[in-house]
Amino acid sequence: MSVDQKSNLIFIPFPVISHLVAAVKAAMLLSNRDERLSVTILVMKLPIDTKIDSYTKNSPKNSRISTSYIYPKTTVSEILKGSIRVAGFVVDMFCTTMIDVADGFNVPSYVFFPCGAATLGLMFHLQSMNDDHGQEPAVYKDTDVVVSVPTYVNPVPARVWPDLVFKKDNGDYFLNLMRKFRRAKGIIVNTFLEFEPHAVSSLSRDEKIPPVYPIGPIVQEENDENDEIVIGWLNEQPDSSVVFLCFGSRGSFDSDQVKEIAVALENCGRRFLWSLRKPPPKEKFEFPGEYKDPGEVLPEGFLERTVGIGKVVGWVPQMAVLSHPAVGGFVSHCGWNSTLESVWCGVPMAVWPLAAEQQVNAFQLVKEFGMAVEIKMDYRKDSNMIVDAEIIEKAIERLMDPENGIRGKVKVLKEKSRLVLLEGESSCNFLDRLIVDIMANVSSTK
Repeated sequence: MSVDQKSNLIFIPFPVISHLVAAVKAAMLLSNRDERLSVTILVMKLPIDTKIDSYTKNSPKNSRISTSYIYPKTTVSEILKGSIRVAGFVVDMFCTTMIDVADGFNVPSYVFFPCGAATLGLMFHLQSMNDDHGQEPAVYKDTDVVVSVPTYVNPVPARVWPDLVFKKDNGDYFLNLMRKFRRAKGIIVNTFLEFEPHAVSSLSRDEKIPPVYPIGPIVQEENDENDEIVIGWLNEQPDSSVVFLCFGSRGSFDSDQVKEIAVALENCGRRFLWSLRKPPPKEKFEFPGEYKDPGEVLPEGFLERTVGIGKVVGWVPQMAVLSHPAVGGFVSHCGWNSTLESVWCGVPMAVWPLAAEQQVNAFQLVKEFGMAVEIKMDYRKDSNMIVDAEIIEKAIERLMDPENGIRGKVKVLKEKSRLVLLEGESSCNFLDRLIVDIMANVSSTK
């Protein structure tokens, strides 16, 4: 195919910031790699505010990427009528109903999976347990069952399986989701071979799973222009002295748990930066907000007693914080984006998962890789569980101990994560393989 024969990919991301950012950056990787490719991103409008407006207004610009913020089914047919041939749909893991739409237009689909390769393998395995062996995954909720899964070295406890598996009203949804995954022409995964070698190899050997393309790590830019106060405070702290606590765009705790965290921080005496978010009203499906006065939820006098060694803030530019030399540890919810950002910046983690697939991410980091400290691996936000201050304090002390054995592993991964997208390295090679497959779609439909 000559250079002037253009092809278009239709990206349909799930419209929450954690999924959208990774999808847009994946689109940029593809379009920047091959000038024959352009990308149209269709962003669905949801009935709630998913906090993506600021990103979509200020997202990186690329002349071969266009974006429409409307319900996608109304525009697909118009795009297909255009002069540029559509090479494929790239749909988020939660937008797989669009695979049926793509099939209706005889266009191949790829799934964009913004989580890790091991998790992808677990989800396929649980679907196979149900469909091939009659074992319904949901019945194992709150049990001590462990299951051998090909993408993990160690058996995986049911207590860390993703939330989606256990919700009775979503059980069929989960199974149908994975069945649609199997119909895709390929699965794009935000990971890299050197981070998950066992999982990627396992997936690649399974002939019942579509080809997997690990093209990550896809991480946000290190942008600190929006928070001079936080970065300014970090500038005054010694290298590797600050423990950073942040629990993602949907992470928040009730007042009782907030107080336990505060007690732990005060007792351990470590410098800290704490991104403290206000829980949304229980009767509403909303994202956490900001406290006008954090003192209203913290122990009396906490802010005064920790002046000089700690700082409590709301939202922060996470990548800018993690990349700052003063940060020596990261207490995290283990969202996959945060996990990759921690690796990219070389900051050890203490894991405190809340929801989604975060528990199995925590299991992977602690038990599979030995590169994180556990706070409470099977914690779930909807369980009304309270983690005691003593547990949190001990975990922070282990995390910040320079002799904990974790820092060396994270440092090695940091170096690898920055090499893999270079020419001739693993993620770049997988990206090229993906493009070859995408362009073959165009040739086969001529």
